[in-house]
Amino acid sequence: MRAITLRQARTNNLANLDLDVPRNQLVVFVGRSGSGKSSLVFDTIAAEAGFQLNETFPPFARNRLPKWARPEVEHIDGLTPVIVIDQRRIGGNARSTVGTVTDAWTYLRLLFSRLSDPYVGESNRFSFNDPSGMCPACSGLGEVVVSAVDRFLDLEKSLAEGAIRLPGFGPGKYWYSQYADIGSFAIDTPLREWSEGEREALLYGGRAAAELGRKPPKDYEGVVERFERIYLHTADNLSERKQTTIQKFTRSDICPECDGDRLAKPARTATIRGRTIGELARWEITELLEFVSGIDEPAVVPVVSALTARLQAMVTIGLGYLALARATTSLSGGESQRIKTVKQLGSSLTELTYVVDEPTVGLHPTDVESMIALLEQLRDSGNSVLVVEHDPAVMRHADQIIEVGPGAGAAGGRVVFQGTYDELLVAETPTGRALRRPGRASGDDAVRRPVGELVVANAVRNNLRDVTVRIPGGVMTVLTGVAGSGKSSLVAELVAQHDAVVIDQKAVGTSRRSTPVTYTGIAPAIRKLFAHSNDVPVAMFSANSAGACPECRGLGVLHTDLAFMEGQEVVCPACGGRRFSPESLVYQVNGYSIADVDDLTIEQAISELPDAGIARGLQQLAAVGLGYLRLGQSLNTLSGGECQRVKIAKELRVAEGRTTYVLDEPTTGLHLDDIETLQGVLDRLVGHGHSAVVVEHNLEVIRRADWLIDLGPGPGRHGGTVLFEGRPADYLDRATPTSRALAAESVAV
Repeated sequence: MRAITLRQARTNNLANLDLDVPRNQLVVFVGRSGSGKSSLVFDTIAAEAGFQLNETFPPFARNRLPKWARPEVEHIDGLTPVIVIDQRRIGGNARSTVGTVTDAWTYLRLLFSRLSDPYVGESNRFSFNDPSGMCPACSGLGEVVVSAVDRFLDLEKSLAEGAIRLPGFGPGKYWYSQYADIGSFAIDTPLREWSEGEREALLYGGRAAAELGRKPPKDYEGVVERFERIYLHTADNLSERKQTTIQKFTRSDICPECDGDRLAKPARTATIRGRTIGELARWEITELLEFVSGIDEPAVVPVVSALTARLQAMVTIGLGYLALARATTSLSGGESQRIKTVKQLGSSLTELTYVVDEPTVGLHPTDVESMIALLEQLRDSGNSVLVVEHDPAVMRHADQIIEVGPGAGAAGGRVVFQGTYDELLVAETPTGRALRRPGRASGDDAVRRPVGELVVANAVRNNLRDVTVRIPGGVMTVLTGVAGSGKSSLVAELVAQHDAVVIDQKAVGTSRRSTPVTYTGIAPAIRKLFAHSNDVPVAMFSANSAGACPECRGLGVLHTDLAFMEGQEVVCPACGGRRFSPESLVYQVNGYSIADVDDLTIEQAISELPDAGIARGLQQLAAVGLGYLRLGQSLNTLSGGECQRVKIAKELRVAEGRTTYVLDEPTTGLHLDDIETLQGVLDRLVGHGHSAVVVEHNLEVIRRADWLIDLGPGPGRHGGTVLFEGRPADYLDRATPTSRALAAESVAV
């Protein structure tokens, strides 16, 4: 059997791990959050493959390729070129769209360049990224920057009190006299008491200024005109101060020239069968596929075939509700990952290693099978597919499962199982036991009675169809529905209409200086404890301030840039990686220096640090299952699931009074055991009088909710309606995707 062979892998928490991973198979890696799965698959296998591939390029090219940190491993063999399909958002700039990133736009504009009426020219004339095709007014962005005039004035103040909020326009500032000293305005009267015409004259000048009782000077310039001349019509490089002002006092608006189509007039007006390319770009991909499939001119058969194949793949993977004009910056992590997967399907390359990070994130249970089919298609094309996943449905389709564990952090890093799904079901490992554990029906728990309700009224955001829902207070409500059904839009309306704390999937700050205790705000209390106990300044115990090792400036390592070669990072010889200066390490609390405290786990610190406030803060981290983390552990070493739980712990710590929490798929990255821990956190949260609104696809969380709101029935224009409001146990006999999934799960358990 051909295999990827690893011997004595030590990356992060891997404990001298030895492993043979079969090639040309679908191999699923499982284990507790933080057990070492990502360290093995991404930071060892993918990193070494990427590093060795880069080494085949000349130095000039190598300097422009992504840098791979070489893993700590004694021996690794059997690698092939690697393609990583992770959950990082595609991002890109304002010119990047679903169409451009999938190449579907390339095929569509080629189609228009051959068939459109009137004839416009080559396909670059339909490209908003090419000077010959872009709208001259917005340079192909579809948007222009306009003044946010509603932010310019504080109507409760007079000019003398600083009613003009713009920098340089307040009392004593450079432009103040141009308005306050010309005698045209009552400078001591609040602007709310001015007439509409007077406020119009202040802002825009023109006819309104000419109609004032005392006309302003001939060279008078309204506030808006002056702001735009100073800030928006300058060609020089903008200072940071100017950029901040522009960000604060402007907004993006649809380009009035192209109406958001991004294209010059010839490309905007050319049509195929009565439709412009701008119209088609705004259609849902499902509709566009139907339209394109009907084009049968012999001259463009290859183009139609390539475009329909790309569109069909996106529909198959559950992205048919997107449009080619959708900006990639607006895509979720799950949507980004599925688009990356689609891009690989047209490749003729074989013997690649695909490394995929939790491909079912953001997918409704009914869409998971489609994703599995795509993974199998990649495997069947002659590739190795390595998947980090927690979903049992993916495990069932694996050729082989490898479990890393048994625990997290220092308690993990070892292979505890390797075999088939049927063998895992009887294995005495965390995943094996979790798979055998029967689920609890929602009716098994004591009924929690709601306290009041939040009404989201007449919501029409995105695809919502005048939706009104009542969310009970003091209980856990789960929002369900297929991807694109309107869940996120409903959450946005909830937050807009009511006060709520949102715990979303945006990444936490992951600089090497950021740790769980700095992010959650516990670090200052620890520094104060050391300062008060030793009667010295607090800054002495900060590795970012006076307490930093002077040699490495508190980083603990020294980095040498070696240009096209991998940068060399070595432990600081002065502090031995402890980050602090010798002076700060002299001071102790309970026998521990500040560096010793960084090495304590959260569980150890709760019992070792003599401060009740610190213990309470750390207990929030322990409560979400992170008691094994070290206090000084850098956030950039944590898995995605660990980072999300750090964010939850932070929000729980700062809660004051009864709060409504909105959680966006909190089971992301969590092992079945960790989902049980998360459920306990949510139960305690609700038990303290808070309300929890959870967007979730995990059936165990859905079944244990107090209240369920299901949106759909489909994505995009096929969704946006409320299909059900009530208890999950009462939703097992409807002809909807969520009801069918719940019914199937109930039969299984």
